[in-house]
Amino acid sequence: MKDWKNVFYIIWTGQFVSILTSTIVGYAIVLWLSFETRSAEVLAFGTIAAFIPQAIIGPFAGVYIDRWDRKKTMIAADSFIALCTLILSLIFMIGEAEVWHIYLLLVLRSIGSAFHGPAMQASVPLLAPEEELGRIAGVNQMIQSISVIAGPAIAALLISIMDIGFILLFDIVGAIIACLSLLFVFIPNPEKSIKKQHVLGEMREGLQTITSHKGLRYLGLFFILSMVCIMPIGALFPLMTLNHFNGTAFQIGLVEVFWGVGMLIGGAMMGLNKKSYNKVTAINIMYLLIGLSFAFSGMLPATGGYVPFVVLTFFNGIGGAVQNACFTTIIQEKIEPDKLGRVFSMFMSVAVLPSMIGLLGTGFAADTIGIPNTFIILGSVIVLLGVFSFMIPSLMALGRRK
Repeated sequence: MKDWKNVFYIIWTGQFVSILTSTIVGYAIVLWLSFETRSAEVLAFGTIAAFIPQAIIGPFAGVYIDRWDRKKTMIAADSFIALCTLILSLIFMIGEAEVWHIYLLLVLRSIGSAFHGPAMQASVPLLAPEEELGRIAGVNQMIQSISVIAGPAIAALLISIMDIGFILLFDIVGAIIACLSLLFVFIPNPEKSIKKQHVLGEMREGLQTITSHKGLRYLGLFFILSMVCIMPIGALFPLMTLNHFNGTAFQIGLVEVFWGVGMLIGGAMMGLNKKSYNKVTAINIMYLLIGLSFAFSGMLPATGGYVPFVVLTFFNGIGGAVQNACFTTIIQEKIEPDKLGRVFSMFMSVAVLPSMIGLLGTGFAADTIGIPNTFIILGSVIVLLGVFSFMIPSLMALGRRK
């Protein structure tokens, strides 16, 4: 692992371009849906389309991620996503695109992501020393943060000067660059058990890896419950600005930029920190920070409340970055490399499915009781999760280094 830094420099270069272009395209799609429909339910269904397939096939994908060559899996997944995006781009260019076409693209992209994301996360412990995993997770958050900062601004600019069909082509370029960067690095595969099992047997083994550890059980449970609240609110951010604060496309983008700056700072805190600390404690504190930022956002008045909303979103970005980086690092430290594909896929699937149910209810609630009240209710639930997390000894012990 002596050359692990050079390997990550190459991977990060390709991933940065890919994530940036995907963010631009993703945000352009959100803007298109927002201005075309101005409906919380449409955005909620779009988010559901982007995650449900990933949740359904995730446990099966995890088995094959642990079986297959992980580098080839990532390249194949990126190529599939690029092909699907190209087809939708052509549909837009000939003027035949409808909302359901967007949903279909999001479904297909979700299938590709079910393989790419867990394969990338499962490869990290094979490429770097364990003591560096937290910093690597922080750098990954920084890459995503920079994309979140630049992506919305670029998307808002592009959608005002060109058709969305041409904007989709940016994602294809990013996927090509990401695939090329992977060709220049060697990613080892974990040693596999001689015992061969049926797919369902390997899925069960991945689930048992999580449930057999009491601390991991609670870590996963609280993470899943937080996602049930966070993901629905994330889908409502554009409409919070557009409908409640009577904002513009620029103001929608500005909220995303400040959220990205917060993520960048949170990622930098993780990436630059070399000291040992209890990552579970950090996650619990971030639950409190995220929940309070959501709840206070919902209490802001329509007149004069936009600027405080931007500030609260900044702190929300810090909380999200630290929470995700710590959670990922704990899993990479505690789980054997040959099971990581299944474990990450399992967590992703189990977290997403109830979140999608929450999204269905949130879209209805936002259009009936109002988006601000939805922020207050779900933010309060996240605060309670943070409080209860401190009361579980096995969970707190999970974050202590031996």
